[in-house]
Amino acid sequence: MPIPASQPLPPSADSAVDRTGEAVIDRLVEANQRYAADFTDPGMDARPVRKVAVVSCMDARIDLHAALGLELGDCHTIRNAGGVVTDDIIRSLTISQRALGTRSVVLIHHTGCGLLSLTEDFRHDLAAEVGQRPTWAVEAFKDLDEDVRQSMQRVRTSPFLLHTDDVRGFVFDVKTGLLREIDPQG
Repeated sequence: MPIPASQPLPPSADSAVDRTGEAVIDRLVEANQRYAADFTDPGMDARPVRKVAVVSCMDARIDLHAALGLELGDCHTIRNAGGVVTDDIIRSLTISQRALGTRSVVLIHHTGCGLLSLTEDFRHDLAAEVGQRPTWAVEAFKDLDEDVRQSMQRVRTSPFLLHTDDVRGFVFDVKTGLLREIDPQG
């Protein structure tokens, strides 16, 4: 069932206060202070060691580094709603490749994605609510595999990217943690 843009979140989710009653951002800042107290500059370059960029959904259930066996400094991680290859993803990949040396691209969508239940009506409802039409598309989809294929095609055909031969797409299963590779040809 589509979620209208103006539909409020349940009371427990519509709050800047976490389960302990503290402001979420304050807790994040406190956590950062604890982190920084023991922080040591790892002396890394911004260039990913494995020369790979990973594009994935922003879904909080996906711990990309753990799921892919990656360490700090191994890859560029680029996330958005749905892991969809948009103009901004192409922008980030272009900088990643041309300025920072990545050569491979991994695209990851996932089961249970919120974009499976949205439509462009979300965008139209939002425009009606705020009085301004968003300049972006929702990029909702009904078929995970087909959208991964579309994302692979967008990367492979971008004139801005130097390296389009090592582009692979996957669906991450949020229940099992396994990746399923998508055949670009269907």
